[in-house]
Amino acid sequence: MNVFALFFSLNLLFLCPFLSQADVPELSREPPRPIVFVPHDRSKSDPQQVHVSLAGMDHMRVTYITEDKKVESVVEYGTQPGKYDRKNTGESTSYKYFFYSSGKIHHVKIGPLEPNTTYYYKCGCNGPEFSFKTPPSSFPVEFAIVGDLGQTEWTAATLAQIKSQDYDVFLLPGDLSYADTNQPLWDSFGRLVEPLASKRPWMVTQGNHEIEFFPIIEHTTFKSYNSRWLMPYTESLSESNLYYSFDVAGIHTIMLGSYTDFDSESDQYQWLQADLAKVDRKMTPWVIVLLHAPWYNTNEAHEGEGESMREAMESLLFNARVDVVFAGHVHAYERFKRVYNNKVDQCGPIYITIGDGGNREGLATSFKKPPSPLSVFREPSFGHGRLKVIDEKRAHWSWHRNNDSNTVLADEVWLESLSALSSCWPSSQSHDEL
Repeated sequence: MNVFALFFSLNLLFLCPFLSQADVPELSREPPRPIVFVPHDRSKSDPQQVHVSLAGMDHMRVTYITEDKKVESVVEYGTQPGKYDRKNTGESTSYKYFFYSSGKIHHVKIGPLEPNTTYYYKCGCNGPEFSFKTPPSSFPVEFAIVGDLGQTEWTAATLAQIKSQDYDVFLLPGDLSYADTNQPLWDSFGRLVEPLASKRPWMVTQGNHEIEFFPIIEHTTFKSYNSRWLMPYTESLSESNLYYSFDVAGIHTIMLGSYTDFDSESDQYQWLQADLAKVDRKMTPWVIVLLHAPWYNTNEAHEGEGESMREAMESLLFNARVDVVFAGHVHAYERFKRVYNNKVDQCGPIYITIGDGGNREGLATSFKKPPSPLSVFREPSFGHGRLKVIDEKRAHWSWHRNNDSNTVLADEVWLESLSALSSCWPSSQSHDEL
């Protein structure tokens, strides 16, 4: 029996009772499509699962994995194909999970880099050449956003449709591989997303499927996620890879952790408070937040699961005039009005649930009736979103539904940055009750 089959069998026998909140209770969903398992087709010394991420001002982090533990953690790079005039050395790690041993996971920080520039690079002095483009230093900037991605045929369709139109940064609010302790699926996921993740920075946060707690045998949560998807938490003065922030042009993006402590005494709360306080809205007119479990949700799936975090942290986001909050977890799309404390408030964030990337569990099709007056648009379909920030005042949000062979624009709205609304500084608007 191969390793993949062994882990799959163990999951069926032992893990189902212990999986995290994704397994409570099963709701009506459209049939999911089969898992796409991507095998390793390179040599042991060649890099695989290559992805890049932002790593502080003017820097990127290149992550890759090799089966050969002797391969160095080094990236050669330059602005012309095949000509590498710069070279940086990084660090490596590996981990064990039950009977599984990971390959050598390399993290190499490179830079300083020029904005809006294509760089060609090679990992570990072996294998194929890759290339990525750095984000621009000024507007416009475009984000591709999708949560609960997984690795099914729906996932492949979502990725193909994202790839068909260029973007600057990819944002993923949790639930990446859906490995759920089946570690070879982490490797397959890395290979599946490599064609996109090696070309544009992918910025992710954790979901419940990254927890991977295994009673008695494995008590270290997020072991796989933290080893494989190193984000710029140290660069943003965070103590944990589960929450961090970064800047692109005039947009400050905050990635929060739904599955680590968030009460007012927690490190995450104290970090968020300090991080928001440092944002100069004249220099950085846009602030967006991503987290996994939605604070506002009219779907019957995962109802109320983000409520305790909302109660703890919502006032911080409101007082900082955060523009948009993106969430995943619920396998559907939903867009809300500007909201604060369960009431319409023109100085509150717009809340968007986009947990519809293509996961193996299918769609959450049951929305509560009648619709809430806070909810503007909701639909249980797979798809992805695009946030194009035009300038310091205007941005365009669009949601693209997956069809079998193409993408369909199903929802869109123009946004105005709260930094430009004098009525929100410091006075608050009247509230419409839920």
